Amino acid sequence: MPPRKSEPTAGASREELLHLYREMLLIRRFEEKAGQLYGMGLIGGFCHLYIGQEAVVVGLEAAAGPGDKRITSYRDHGHMLACGMDPKGVMAELTGRIGGYSKGKGGSMHMFSREKHFYGGHGIVGAQVPIGAGLAFADKYLGTDRVTFCYFGDGAANQGQVYETYNMAELWMLPVIFVIENNQYAMGTSVKRATKSTTLYGRGAAFGIPGEQVDGMDVLAVKAAGEKAVAHCRAGKGPYILEMMTYRYRGHSMSDPAKYRTREEVQKMRDEKDAIEHVRDLLLAAGQATDDELKAIDREVKAIINEAADFARESPEPDVSELWTDIYA
Repeated sequence: MPPRKSEPTAGASREELLHLYREMLLIRRFEEKAGQLYGMGLIGGFCHLYIGQEAVVVGLEAAAGPGDKRITSYRDHGHMLACGMDPKGVMAELTGRIGGYSKGKGGSMHMFSREKHFYGGHGIVGAQVPIGAGLAFADKYLGTDRVTFCYFGDGAANQGQVYETYNMAELWMLPVIFVIENNQYAMGTSVKRATKSTTLYGRGAAFGIPGEQVDGMDVLAVKAAGEKAVAHCRAGKGPYILEMMTYRYRGHSMSDPAKYRTREEVQKMRDEKDAIEHVRDLLLAAGQATDDELKAIDREVKAIINEAADFARESPEPDVSELWTDIYA
């Protein structure tokens, strides 16, 4: 994982750092609560938590503009919250309630918000990549200057459709940023055992797509790389690849005991590279916030998450008649 860049506050203001801290903390606390509700049997099916990877989506959302689009895989709760979707609607969907974004019929992997330009969590590995290029094609066709952030993981990076998409995206100079969230384990196989490539972003070179590897545990480094990629796309120069070197603290999904790595490895990442603690340390070291201020933010965030959990519990399950709505045939 690349080393962190020069510290103090890397030119970031107190307001910016506090915003990034709060956004990452919101995702962390939401996912912790989702894990609790899953353990209580209130969330069924699959549930993939984003704990540890918060800096990637928060940093890139800080680089995005109004109308920019985003699409991702099944590990999608963080992306929804970062783009401004309501935690109540997300939690209600997780618990299969009518108040959810898909009326309780989609669950963890299938939420959508046209208002926030969030085009889904997708359960099929890599399936969102060509769709993301399609979203970018629409913007190019319509003559907008919008950009699409297309997220996928290191496991999906070995899917053939990714490279078919790279080819078309570069051929048509589409304004799409391919974001590889390299959390180093795919489902449970280390990336070192799955590929000989020294980088995943480097595979774009065969198609003429530029890119770079970024410390995905440093939200300021992510934001800076995101701004560079966005500028590239808005200038009409075609796609860009960002390989975010990140790490998930939990298993692939809630049913994964994660025996393919040691507790010591996970704890070392928590102690040395945690993205939220990094921003906390920056704020405290620069005298831009006090411990009491940061604790107050945590209390505020926890209250929002508890309210979302209460809303989910109180929202009724969808009526049987909902089986026949929102379907094509």
